[in-house]
Amino acid sequence: MTTSPNSPDAGWVLEASVRAAPAADPRWNEQLDSLRSVAQYDGKTQTWCARLGVLDLAGLQKLQILFDAARTYGTEVRLAPAPVPAAWNGPVFTRDSELDVVLAAQADQGRALGQLPLA
Repeated sequence: MTTSPNSPDAGWVLEASVRAAPAADPRWNEQLDSLRSVAQYDGKTQTWCARLGVLDLAGLQKLQILFDAARTYGTEVRLAPAPVPAAWNGPVFTRDSELDVVLAAQADQGRALGQLPLA
């Protein structure tokens, strides 16, 4: 399911992002405390972002923290494949992994019959 990022068939990482609660919200610091150990904050997009290259126990725990924070603070989690960052030194998902097939199927749901995917 995963491969070394240095291999020629290196694929992608799973990017999980959570829209931040408004900074004026008194619960901002609570959200900060719960997410800063598993995600990075981007002030420009006002989102928390975590990247995963494998769905192991640690990755699933990271996702659970993101989903719990989203539920608690009334936001949502978005999952999307992303290019492997230049400084990434962990595992990556390959183009033929089971997760890749699921994400491709989800992306195809709105496509009209006979329309080719944009890949």
